[in-house]
Amino acid sequence: MRQQIETTIAGIVADAYGFDGRVELTRPDAQFGDFATNIALQLAKPAGRNPRELATELADLLKPELDGLVGDVTIAGPGFINLTLTDAALTTMAEQTVGQTKAGKTVLAEYSDPNPFKPLHAGHLYTTLIGDMVARLNVAAGADVQRINYGGDVGLHVGKSMWAIIEWLGSEDPTGLDAVAEADRPAWLGERYVQGNNAYEDDPDAKAAIVATNKRVYRLHTDGDRESGFARIYWMCRQWSYDYFETLYGQLQVVPFDRYIPESEVTPLGVATVQEQLAAGVYERSGDAVVFDGERRGLHTRVFVNSEGLPTYEAKEVGLSLTKWQDYHFDESIIITANEQQQYMQVVLASIAEFAPEAAGRTRHMVHGVVKLQGGVKMSSRKGNVVTALEILESARTAGKESGVDHSESTILAAVRYAFAKNRLGSDISYDPKESVALEGNSGPYLQYAHARARSVLAKAPHDAGATGTPNATVYEADERLLVRCLGEYAETVDKAVAELMPHHICGYLYELAQIFNRFYEHNKVIGHERQAVRVGLVRRYADTLKAGLGLLGIDAPDRM
Repeated sequence: MRQQIETTIAGIVADAYGFDGRVELTRPDAQFGDFATNIALQLAKPAGRNPRELATELADLLKPELDGLVGDVTIAGPGFINLTLTDAALTTMAEQTVGQTKAGKTVLAEYSDPNPFKPLHAGHLYTTLIGDMVARLNVAAGADVQRINYGGDVGLHVGKSMWAIIEWLGSEDPTGLDAVAEADRPAWLGERYVQGNNAYEDDPDAKAAIVATNKRVYRLHTDGDRESGFARIYWMCRQWSYDYFETLYGQLQVVPFDRYIPESEVTPLGVATVQEQLAAGVYERSGDAVVFDGERRGLHTRVFVNSEGLPTYEAKEVGLSLTKWQDYHFDESIIITANEQQQYMQVVLASIAEFAPEAAGRTRHMVHGVVKLQGGVKMSSRKGNVVTALEILESARTAGKESGVDHSESTILAAVRYAFAKNRLGSDISYDPKESVALEGNSGPYLQYAHARARSVLAKAPHDAGATGTPNATVYEADERLLVRCLGEYAETVDKAVAELMPHHICGYLYELAQIFNRFYEHNKVIGHERQAVRVGLVRRYADTLKAGLGLLGIDAPDRM
């Protein structure tokens, strides 16, 4: 309906004043109307007219054209035009569904991306949950979404870990791994990575050994070795990591990934492409390394094959991008990573654009800020002070117990998911477990409770009262109208969240909706009132909308709490 009104106003303005610019409606405070436009202010300067006089003229032109949709047109301030919808139009808006803006499109969503041999830390938890939400938004918009998880099973971090594991074992006999209890494996692997990283930085002899170990890991994949002691250690510990990831994903209740792509799978294609494009002049030699000269494109230069002849993350990313394009011919490829990879990805995509412009042009790289514990401590797996994803969940469980409220696992997940989602993607996140589990304030458990409260009201209603969930009054009372007005903003809020890939828009809307409902319910009797049918319909629509919005965030909407 917003678009219908915008188009109507644009047509009137074009006919009357020859203006072919865009007309955009905004949402004013409810006391001023349901929509507002500053089109008179835009027209005033080129026309040499007083904007308020123009607004008055426009109001007279708009009223007959918008009859049935707009009940009142008023002028405010220097020339803003405020539009108040009819109650029937408000009802229609409350019934609108999410736009299918991506129907028929294939969208790849790559997120989580943990590396085997390293712990899955709070940053991975964030991209896992936010990525799950971004994927859900695209599904809601009609897209065929393929969820991709990419991880580094080869590379220097693996070399560091493998060196440390062998040092811990004292040999390349894998039977010594039996001493590591299953529950201890994730933490044990994390300790080995820290051990290897410290040795690499502090001990020249260890560094040389780690470089050699790294080359051996690459050869495992080219030679297909699964029988040597070294290979058995590698494959066993890699599987430990994958098992750990699956355990966490199960606890998080994210939609299962459609495909896990390890770096080892795409590395050969990446290396071959870099060598091919080296001959074509896209990449160039710098000593014994192969680089992409980003300076010529306003970026920076990065190494794609190092002086040891091994591919870097950049070359592997080339292989990944081409694999995605060859296998899916996607309409859009979304990648979510930490913001420290922003410039890195800019260079990678700039290089790919030289020989695969469609694949690069349809890729959208999104970044998130630093995940911190309350107190501002940044986590680093290299330094060993990493906070794991499982520890974040456990901190929420502990805060829930300390709150004195019997929080279910569903509520704990809601607390963490919502605490991450309500921050705009790109900003830093300071996670406060106590705040996240609170049943009051802007939290996931609060919205779950709001939904349960509405369902309890509906449970008391006669079976046929407001059964359709349609608030279909001819005329609404003031508080009813405010609730219907907010319900009418749901579809456009989701459309905005889809367009921007920003789940925080959903959070802000749901919190505002719950507050408006609470004020409505506080001052208006529902069951047993003469307007019971209308109000039960409103409550049902509210509960259904709250449930749908929470679903986009991956949060359960329980009927009872």
